[in-house]
Amino acid sequence: MKIEEYKTNTTTSTMENGEDHTIDIESMVSDLQRKLTGNNLVMSSSVTIFRIPTILARHNKTSYVPNAFAIGPFHHNDPLLQRTERIKQKYLLDLLSRLSHNNNNPISNTQAPFDPMWIRKLTKAVSDIHNEARGYYAGEIDMKANEFVDMLLLDGCFIIELFRKNSYHDLIDKDDPIFTMSCLIQFLHHDLILLENQIPWLVLNTLFELTKSQSTDKKSLGDLTLEFFPSLIKKKSLRLNLSDNKIPQTKHILDLLRNSLIYNSNIIAKEKSNEVHDWQHIRTATALRDSGIKFEANNSESILDISFIPKRGVISIPPLLIQETTETVFRNLISLEQCCPNYKPIITCYAVLLDNLIDSSADIQVLEKNKVIDNWLNVDDATKFFNRLYIDTYVKENYYYSLTSEVNEYCRQRRHKYRRILKRDYFKHPWALISVIAAFVALVLTFLQTFYAILDAYKGDN
Repeated sequence: MKIEEYKTNTTTSTMENGEDHTIDIESMVSDLQRKLTGNNLVMSSSVTIFRIPTILARHNKTSYVPNAFAIGPFHHNDPLLQRTERIKQKYLLDLLSRLSHNNNNPISNTQAPFDPMWIRKLTKAVSDIHNEARGYYAGEIDMKANEFVDMLLLDGCFIIELFRKNSYHDLIDKDDPIFTMSCLIQFLHHDLILLENQIPWLVLNTLFELTKSQSTDKKSLGDLTLEFFPSLIKKKSLRLNLSDNKIPQTKHILDLLRNSLIYNSNIIAKEKSNEVHDWQHIRTATALRDSGIKFEANNSESILDISFIPKRGVISIPPLLIQETTETVFRNLISLEQCCPNYKPIITCYAVLLDNLIDSSADIQVLEKNKVIDNWLNVDDATKFFNRLYIDTYVKENYYYSLTSEVNEYCRQRRHKYRRILKRDYFKHPWALISVIAAFVALVLTFLQTFYAILDAYKGDN
């Protein structure tokens, strides 16, 4: 039946509480048709910057909200973050002054006129890619095109200038507002890794290439970025070979940090990509220790490279640094995996495994003693951090299936537990060992004495 046949029934009336309510069916059909024919119903595959879902943010809101610097559109108009806009402008001025004078040394603001040509050049470059950049953000952005381009330009130039100054200290002037105040560096280590506080890597790389100096810029933007986050979750600096064809194109700073963990690891190769395994729970660190399992630190490039050595009964774990920003890093990496299409939940699996191992302060102390964890926090705070880290997340694939299976099988063999008890109770100290040997010798002598007494009695009877 054709739609035209319904046009005679464009309204219908209902009675409710004695009142007549007229419903315009044709208007409703037109309105719904307009909504369904929109081009914004399917999320683009390029979307990788999200607002944190409430179900994740409610567990620790401070891990998702910037302390001082708004980067990108989501927190752009926050009145509490407006004071640092002047710092961004100062950094943009430093960059423009160097470019205009072809000078790699810092120039005082009072002696730093700049060529407006550079502003036009940078603005044009960002304007050319602003539609593609907007596609990285999920949801509507309540900003006009000019305002959006201006924001990307200011934030992007601020970030690349910040990373350059961090690596090339000659670019820092004596009045620099960031490198002369340690608290601002700490704020930036937090603010620049927030999922809601990102701008596309496309913008950063475009501005970086356009402002690159042959005499100054000896490192790639990726290297500069990772150098800015020293000891983020490990004492060794993060690294990533960006020339490797197996590494996907970087989406933003947080995505780069995730790639540096995953693609320096062999975790993906260990588990077959065509096999999906449910999660297997394993015992806590103290329970595993009591079952005869030991822990030791390894020197892997990635914290994800946890392995089990059955012949030695050892779980080998790369050392993890736990400090003020650690929870922020993990929560935003997990949110990235939970929100982005086709992102494998590798960091989330790592969080689940650590939560299995750590249930109490005693578990933290076991791992600390074996140098697997370097804890800079209160023990109770560190324990709570692990216990609530992956709540309300969904893990479809288990990237530690082989590890958990082997550990659980090892624990089911009771001889390992008995050997552990024997070593703990009787071989822990030299005097305990001597007493065990003495008792064993006494037992043997008693047996021999009894044996010969029985033997003599038997001979006497005969």
